[in-house]
Amino acid sequence: MNRTLIIVLLMQLVMFGADAQTKACACACRAESATYTKADSTLIVRLLKEARSLDKKTNITLHFANKFIGIPYVAHTLEVNDEERLVVNTRQLDCTTLVETVTALTLCQMKGDTTFNNYKRALTRLRYRNGKRDGYTSRLHYFSDWIRDKQVMGITTEIQMPNPPFTALQTVKVSYMSNHPDSYKALKANPELVKVIASQEKALSGITARYIPKSQVSNTKVMRDAVKDGDIIAITCSKPGLDIAHLGFAVWKSDGLHLLNASQLHKKVVLEPMTLGQYLSKHPSHTGIRIIRINKN
Repeated sequence: MNRTLIIVLLMQLVMFGADAQTKACACACRAESATYTKADSTLIVRLLKEARSLDKKTNITLHFANKFIGIPYVAHTLEVNDEERLVVNTRQLDCTTLVETVTALTLCQMKGDTTFNNYKRALTRLRYRNGKRDGYTSRLHYFSDWIRDKQVMGITTEIQMPNPPFTALQTVKVSYMSNHPDSYKALKANPELVKVIASQEKALSGITARYIPKSQVSNTKVMRDAVKDGDIIAITCSKPGLDIAHLGFAVWKSDGLHLLNASQLHKKVVLEPMTLGQYLSKHPSHTGIRIIRINKN
């Protein structure tokens, strides 16, 4: 074998090895893929670094939630990819993504994490069943499922005492997604997923949780002991096939309890000017509130 042929063969071996390594890296990147902009990552890191200098008495959850007041309300921001990827969007929020964004920031701050990668891990732990992203059906689409899963993981605790004000019992009965697949981009494109969603709905239906009926929400005397600033408020509803109508954070003011939320009505993140009791009274299908508290590790 001549010298030239040996060199050619060696070069081919090197190129083959490099190509294999590149493909392996590409697969790893796809496995960890996320959708976000530079503005999203920059904001997250800045907020986390700023939070290191806050007074220890600061309610860190409300501190982060207040940073998003004025951000536009936009629905379906998680449905931008053909395959399920972690979506980080701090520029457009709905009620669920606001709660997840702020909670992920809170979890990072409690651990002293200030990197965007750690934030993405925290958000993944919140958004997906058992904290693992494995396709569209691994995302926790019903908030009752989110509550249960995060409690099992030790991230949050659902508050269901004292009684009063937790005088009502919700029996979850969900079926909306499987009954309206055309309303969901992924289910419309992948009809085979509807059976998986229906199975998840069946497993979730029948669980019970104590909640505060809206008739009790304006009773400040009993409410102050039950609901704390920064608690996640999940508004229960009577709409067929649904469990939770809306989400936000609890904020106590001099006139009572208010809701900090990504509002479809106001088209942005706001601290509702009316009390939560007044807010609930304007929505006939709203039946009350469940309370979820982030565990302070």
